[in-house]
Amino acid sequence: MKLTQHTVRLTLTEPLRISRSTMTARDAVCLTLEHDGSSGHGEAVTSHFYGLDTPTLQRLAVRTGERLARFADPETALHALHAGELDEPGTPAAMTAATESALLDLVGKRTATPVHRILGAAAAPRTATARTISLTSPGVAAAQARLLSRAGFSVIKIKAGDRDHATDLDRVRAVRAAAPAARLLLDPNGAWSESRARALLPRFAELGVEAVEQPLAPGDPEALARLAARSPVPVIADEDAVTYEDARRLAGRVHGINVKLAKCGGVHAALRIAALLEGSGTDLMLGCLTASTLGIAPAVHLGDRARWTDLDGHLLLAHDPWTGIGGADGFVAAAERPGLGVHPRSEARIGSAAP
Repeated sequence: MKLTQHTVRLTLTEPLRISRSTMTARDAVCLTLEHDGSSGHGEAVTSHFYGLDTPTLQRLAVRTGERLARFADPETALHALHAGELDEPGTPAAMTAATESALLDLVGKRTATPVHRILGAAAAPRTATARTISLTSPGVAAAQARLLSRAGFSVIKIKAGDRDHATDLDRVRAVRAAAPAARLLLDPNGAWSESRARALLPRFAELGVEAVEQPLAPGDPEALARLAARSPVPVIADEDAVTYEDARRLAGRVHGINVKLAKCGGVHAALRIAALLEGSGTDLMLGCLTASTLGIAPAVHLGDRARWTDLDGHLLLAHDPWTGIGGADGFVAAAERPGLGVHPRSEARIGSAAP
């Protein structure tokens, strides 16, 4: 097997402002794995929060290619990856997820099997996805919510954590008025203290917020569990639930866990967490980083397993170099095509270079 890589710049249609930062673009490192005339693809994106820059991802791709070259076929390599025998110790979860994606895509194409069937689903998932509104003025948020509702989005995620907490309330109030039938999720990205969260959550409950993601700064999961135990709004752990062990500590103590393939290590790791949560009283949320369709696609094949789905990262881009999962109408869907079911857009200038 031969692994090549190329890097593309993913520019957002408009800046995404959250409580801790504002993002306008990020790099995506695409892995292409070739074997016997077939190819599979995966993507890892840069992330300041997770300490992943472009050179780091490119170096990791080189080492991954060297290890994959030792395997006779992708099926054997995929088994080794799931057994923990492929990655070097300390390999970031984002690179593991991208490698697994390329292997699953390639195995699916070699066997004429869609990835969701490889993962045990009988039918291709089609799931309503949340669409994110960043920290913006209440008036702009309302206008965006109105457009999203008309386009078919039934779930809207509103960023929170403004220095002026009244503005957060006004933003949610404006979105609720503009899209009265929408399910509303709130995401302060860890901006609140425990006391502030206790004061604000009842007010957001009155506005019909369905759940709140990571209201407290990550690093104190016990505080998050305490808040969840008394919160009038379901509390979802995100930054405090990265690994399987994180999920195990919080299972049954928060209302949901946001599983992102780039932080947990791919679909196999996500399925382990999903199995752990079954019957615990903690529901699964599927989330993502801002990425192309290629980066989002593996999670779409798991879409029917989650209570909440937030797979809109590709919808935030000015130009998505890949296509195949939809989303513009409020629903992401896996295809019945072999592998991930995605392909480069015809106008995309995607080249590859050997690592």
